[in-house]
Parts: sequence; structure tokens; C-alpha cells
Amino acid sequence: MKKTDILIAGVGGQGTILTGRIIAALAIAEGLDVKTAETHGMAQRGGSVITHVRLGEKVYSPLIPPGDGDILLSFEKLEALRWLPFLSKKGTVIVNTQELEPLPVLTGSMEYPEGILEEIEGKVSRLIAVDALSVDPVTENPRMVNTFLLGILAKNMPYEMEKWLKVMEEEIKAKLVDANKKAFMAGWNLQ
Repeated sequence: MKKTDILIAGVGGQGTILTGRIIAALAIAEGLDVKTAETHGMAQRGGSVITHVRLGEKVYSPLIPPGDGDILLSFEKLEALRWLPFLSKKGTVIVNTQELEPLPVLTGSMEYPEGILEEIEGKVSRLIAVDALSVDPVTENPRMVNTFLLGILAKNMPYEMEKWLKVMEEEIKAKLVDANKKAFMAGWNLQ
């Protein structure tokens, strides 16, 4: 399998690290080499969080160089725009259209930018933009945005659904597995 570089972007508390762990665990189960790295920018206060996941036959570095990423999975659209320079022009962006206002917007020193999705679309080969909060079961539990979007990502990768679900059982707390599986399946079946 050729190397695949996936960036997972969001803000603190959205599950970027868990999502990266699930992807990495699946790749390891498939016998692939995996390297991951995480960056937390004031994550506990809603700051930017990015997880790099690189998988393939042999991976040498955990960090995805700018312009090299294959997939950007973003739980918020401004975060997608922020990390877009790490994606290849041939890359795919999977993004939740939700707007979480960063601190400068909340304090009134800046405005939330307009035209983000149009800007992203003009810079990548494929954009999948979904209002995750309008899709059941995410409407019932907004904390499931990450596994819903993971389901969309998984459907676009060469691994069977059952393998993803098995890894989720191993990586997610037992009491949360069923809800996360429902969200994952909603994403998997979206397309």
C-alpha cells in the first residue's frame, strides 16, 4: 500500500486525538507501519488541535510536511482552512461545516471569515462538506461529530467496515462504543 498522510484538525474536546488513535490502530491491525504526532494549542480552552497520522509499508517521520497530506479531516471549517497548507493539491478535505468561534472572534477583535468552503474548494481536488450536527445520531449527541466524520473517511479508504468497528470497540470506552458506532455508520452510509 502506498503511504497515506491524514491530518485531523479540530479544537480541544472534539476528539481529534481519539480519531487519530482509531486510524492508527486500524493500520497496525492491517500490518502497516504507522507514525503519529499531535499538537495541542491551548486545547482545554477550545484551541486548535492537530493530529498527524502517516501510514504505509514504511513511514520515516510522524510529521506531515506542508503540501504532502492526502486527506484533511476537519471537525470545524476554520480549522480546515488553517491546516489546508499541509494538504496536497490532489488532496481531499472532509469537513464539518460547523463554526466554533475562536477567542479573537469571541472577544470582538476579529470576525469569523466568510467564504471558507469556497476557498478550500478552489485549492483541493475533492471537498466533502457536511453539516454533521444536522445528521442523526449526531443531532442527539454532538460529541459524536468525530466518529461520524471518521465514518465518511473510512468509506473512502480500502478497509472493510467490520475492521473499523472492531478497532472502535478496542479504542473507545465500553459505555460509549454503541453511540460511536451509530455515528460512524451514519457517516459510512452518507454517500
